[in-house]
Amino acid sequence: MDANNVARVTCPACACLCRDVDLEFDDRGDIVHTYNACRKGAAFFMGSYRENRALPKIEGKPVSIDDAVKSTVEILSNAKNPVIFGLDTSSLETQVLGVGLARKLNAAIDDTSSLCQGLVLERIIPGSMKTCTLDDVRDYSDVMVYWGSDPANSHPRHMSKFSYFPRGKKRQKGWETDRMPICIDVRKSNTAGVCKKFYKIEPKGDEGLINDLLLSLDGKIGGKEIGGKGIDGKEFAKLTNILKKAEHCTIFSGLGLVYSLKNSIKLFDALIEKLNEYAPTHVIPMVGHYNMRGMTQTLYDASGYINKVRFSDGEVDHGSQYSITSTLQGKEADAALIIGADPVSSIPLKTSISLAGIPTITIDAHETPTTMISRVVIPAAITGIEAGGEALRMDGVKHELSAPRENKEVLSDAELLKRILEGV
Repeated sequence: MDANNVARVTCPACACLCRDVDLEFDDRGDIVHTYNACRKGAAFFMGSYRENRALPKIEGKPVSIDDAVKSTVEILSNAKNPVIFGLDTSSLETQVLGVGLARKLNAAIDDTSSLCQGLVLERIIPGSMKTCTLDDVRDYSDVMVYWGSDPANSHPRHMSKFSYFPRGKKRQKGWETDRMPICIDVRKSNTAGVCKKFYKIEPKGDEGLINDLLLSLDGKIGGKEIGGKGIDGKEFAKLTNILKKAEHCTIFSGLGLVYSLKNSIKLFDALIEKLNEYAPTHVIPMVGHYNMRGMTQTLYDASGYINKVRFSDGEVDHGSQYSITSTLQGKEADAALIIGADPVSSIPLKTSISLAGIPTITIDAHETPTTMISRVVIPAAITGIEAGGEALRMDGVKHELSAPRENKEVLSDAELLKRILEGV
């Protein structure tokens, strides 16, 4: 490894934002090796700028970036009910500009948190649910619960850097004797295979398990199989006891838990509140996109809400009707600006058809199913490789992203939004 061709970077492949990844470049400036990166990080760095790059287009025809920006300004300026979506893979600066653009256009603005971890983040960000940092977990947590989450696959370095395996200030014996990892899931995932305790529940069995835990913590049930969920009574009693006697417990909430509790999230609130009567218990959502935590914080600071917001002549409105899916399903949006997101790959087909039926602009580094249905496509630099900035880790800690490989052919999404803001 030639030290002259190596750069240390923060990895934006997931919301762990690992800061110890080294990239080795050849004489042409291409990345030839990664060091310390997990398989997701290595794939991101080695493949993201080589393959499937987006090109400026209008109606599928190649144009200049100037023409694409001009068309975007025209579409947004003429729209009466535009919607802005995404920004979870953008820098904090870009997110501030995106919110500013929504305010200027009297637009609705939403991000992928409304489709996943928003239910937890809207409790953590205002402070109604207790949380901590990943550094706190590494230094102090003796009990960690991976509930409906599988970091072994979704965040490959999470357990080795922050939770189960590392030795911390108060956990010098590390995984051998100082930590109790617990997995609660509908299947035996790779994470469950590593954990010392695994509790298998039925699909959508989280609500019943929480109800039983609340009763057990109050001493009202115990000693038999719990609720027909397949959890042995003695093992369930051990789970209750472990949670009650923890010195520092952290629950990593995954999509399995969030989706299961979509209509009963207040039960989770009650559980965390009850557990804190016995032991310090914290929640960290297992955020996927590297700066979703930043987008929710940015929008909260500007509006008091983390997603599903509508600006109107200086006023702020909030509600499920302003989510990306509801806005499109209700056919209220007459234009859409998608930034660093691919909703067509995740929203229902009928909703995607609605998106394809209105003037849609997508700003992205790569071609995606969403760029394929967009009237205007504007390529952007890849943040973390070609453009720098700041981002919030899944626990809200701010990290700096560098730009080790400059690309003069494309602008950053922040620069693009500045030009659009100036034009509308």
